[in-house]
Amino acid sequence: MKLKYLLYLIAASLLIYGCSHLKQRPLSSLGSSNLRGVPFQNITLEASLKPFKKNDKEDIRRVAEEIFTQWSSLLRHADTISIMLWTSDGSEILDYTGNLNQPLEWSKYIGNPNTEHAIGSGPKELSLHERAYYYMENPPNYTFKDLRFIVNTLKEVGAAITGRPIRIGATFDPGPEFAKSEFKYKKHPEILEGSAMGEKSFVFSYATLNEDKTKYAGFPNGIPAKTPFGTFFGRQSQHFLKDLNFDYIWFSNGFGFGMEPWASTGVIFTGTGFNSHRLAETKEKIINFWKLFREECPTFRIETRGTNLSTGIDLAKDGVDLRAIYNGGFNLLPPPNSPWAALDGDFGLEMIGYLSRMAELPDDKYIYRYYTHDPWWLNSPWLDRYGSEPHDIYLPMSASRINAKGEIKLPTHLNFLTIDDSFGNMPTQVPNEVIPHILKARYNSPTAAAPLVWVYPFDEYHNWASNQPNRLNEIYYGDWFIRQAINNGLPLNTVISTKSFPTAIQEKPNLFSQSILLAVVPDANSVYEKTLINFVKNGGKLVVYGPADYASAAFKELLNLENSTSLIGEFKIVNNYLLDNLNRSYRDKITHQSLFSGGGISTVINNKNDKSTKSLVKFSKDGQIRDVLWFRELPEWNGGKIAYVRGTNSSHFEGGRLLKPDDPNEYFVGPLYLRYILKEFGLEYTVDKQNSDVKNPVLGIARNNNGYFFSGYVPNTSVRHGFKFAQGAPILVGYDAVMENGKANYSFPTAWHREARVFVEQNDGIVSCKEMHSGELGISRRLQVYGLKNATVRVFPNDETTEQTIHFYLNSTYPWKEGHLKFAKGEKEYGNNYVVKNVTGELVVSW
Repeated sequence: MKLKYLLYLIAASLLIYGCSHLKQRPLSSLGSSNLRGVPFQNITLEASLKPFKKNDKEDIRRVAEEIFTQWSSLLRHADTISIMLWTSDGSEILDYTGNLNQPLEWSKYIGNPNTEHAIGSGPKELSLHERAYYYMENPPNYTFKDLRFIVNTLKEVGAAITGRPIRIGATFDPGPEFAKSEFKYKKHPEILEGSAMGEKSFVFSYATLNEDKTKYAGFPNGIPAKTPFGTFFGRQSQHFLKDLNFDYIWFSNGFGFGMEPWASTGVIFTGTGFNSHRLAETKEKIINFWKLFREECPTFRIETRGTNLSTGIDLAKDGVDLRAIYNGGFNLLPPPNSPWAALDGDFGLEMIGYLSRMAELPDDKYIYRYYTHDPWWLNSPWLDRYGSEPHDIYLPMSASRINAKGEIKLPTHLNFLTIDDSFGNMPTQVPNEVIPHILKARYNSPTAAAPLVWVYPFDEYHNWASNQPNRLNEIYYGDWFIRQAINNGLPLNTVISTKSFPTAIQEKPNLFSQSILLAVVPDANSVYEKTLINFVKNGGKLVVYGPADYASAAFKELLNLENSTSLIGEFKIVNNYLLDNLNRSYRDKITHQSLFSGGGISTVINNKNDKSTKSLVKFSKDGQIRDVLWFRELPEWNGGKIAYVRGTNSSHFEGGRLLKPDDPNEYFVGPLYLRYILKEFGLEYTVDKQNSDVKNPVLGIARNNNGYFFSGYVPNTSVRHGFKFAQGAPILVGYDAVMENGKANYSFPTAWHREARVFVEQNDGIVSCKEMHSGELGISRRLQVYGLKNATVRVFPNDETTEQTIHFYLNSTYPWKEGHLKFAKGEKEYGNNYVVKNVTGELVVSW
């Protein structure tokens, strides 16, 4: 045994000595690792202690080596690498006495250990949420000293293998998951509220503690009565993080952001109304937690999970003042995308949470997080929930924010929840399959504004909550409405805040020249309102959604809108505006609930004789008509266009966690109008499906290096997708399009991600686009397009391409000496493109 250990020490020394040279010549020097100029500032591998199946120094080092080796092809693209340890449920921080020899309660379970049933006991029919098992026979015991050794070993081994700085993070979860917690559920149940996992199951951040005479690291004489939880937790965190050599802390499952992190109801919104009188008090309590925590734990970085919802919803239903948290100087990273899309397929909810929280930031740093394994609940999303399909990679990684300078900003941090499964295994299959998709999505990340950009009312929502609490239902409605629209195919993945928009336009006047903006009615006489009006009148494209009760005279004039008496309830749809093809069509009635749709419907077209206004949809109730969808453009606007969508949420509350969409077999789906209206701006996306209750696809369209990158999630692969843009129908590289009346029709798998640089105007036939090899010095890209019949073809090469470096060939082959085809510079309104007309046969374009 001594000889074996000696040999191990020699091998480890050689490894560390050899890897130490990587610090002088890091992995990036061995090959291109800059992800086209956009590396990650930090990549975090989240892990429980389960892979450390032996409390043995040799084995701990071996596991650490395996962690960094498995992910090395991705870690080379990071400036810093972090390991976030799900040691327990955070109660190890609460229980810490300052004695490193103290036994450690850690997450050695599968299921919920905080139930009335002993570990591994109870009737067989109990679910994992009702009872827990040990993840292995005789799991090892650890002390806090052992945990410090694991932390230090991860830093030492990680730095040696990667040549990068290594950070280690601790975690705190407010719920009953992961490990047994005597502190939460036996000693101090007074800190529990919420019902995310049963009645009074989650710690709420602004709780106060009862007296406790037990010794703690930060309270050696016990906890005095009425001690704020923020004070206790902050002081304990300071001792724990410092003593065990951690570098930061992660607040999990909405901790610090409200009482009900997963639910559509909370302290303010009850499901039947809003307790607006509690808003100011609740906002103050939440922000006070952050202040108290920082008084005790002033410097350690805080990273956050946030809730499963969004900025507007959290504010309106739970009083979460995200603006105050961001502006509080608390040294935190904002919440990333929620992992719940893996569980319920609700990508609309994931995307609105992600986009609304990145609209404004404490700085330009934010996280994209991906769900590979779950070490507690016996599932590995990449392998089972996702079925090894990468839709939850390509969709959120097609997202970006635009800052006040007009710069496209991508996530700076990348997290993986987690690298180990419920049995403590780390199957190499997962990193081997996931990493190529992550890298490809990063290669294709946005470099320009998307075709559709959400101008998010971050400041307006917070101002309304403070000064106009009667508008809470409008705040609540706004994000739910966009959630439903995304779940019904609205291609929305780029955001800019209303605060940043005027400055960005001033910095870069053409920033949105090829984009459609999506916005709520602006505050009267605001700088933002004036900028929006000027944007439209100078050629911009704008879709306005939501109630217009507070619209200024100037903005109502722009829309040709007037407000009449408010109506609610069930409406008959007059002259419906439909694009999708169904064997059994959508219903011609809709229900509009004031509570969930920002009030009643009061909007009408003011001047019905205005020839510049196109009425598209009206609702009728008891002989009264309300206009809910129309489009307007004036010649003097220089190509500017505006549409108004009143917007019905088409959702309701039945209890449970989320708002439930109305039955599409009974009522029309109001958020569909947001996707449909894009046709008037030259962006048509349609769905052919059997009937209305077949789930619609989710779509993202990003712009990268002058190309169009489409990403999709198709919950029902029987649907067919149709595209027709103003510049022609997109012909996706590697796909075949069935052309029908100028529209390109495709069938897609569950997850898909494809590039389009060729757009075709052609009535019918099958048109295909395939990648070809270069075969010629000076040529980096060659595409083959065939099936053309008297077609107009527009090509969007990369940004550096000029008229001198692009070449078109008709019905020609290698070595490309014949068949040169004359081309022209394409229309300015479409951006950098080149066009050929009346083309029949096979076209090859290279640059």
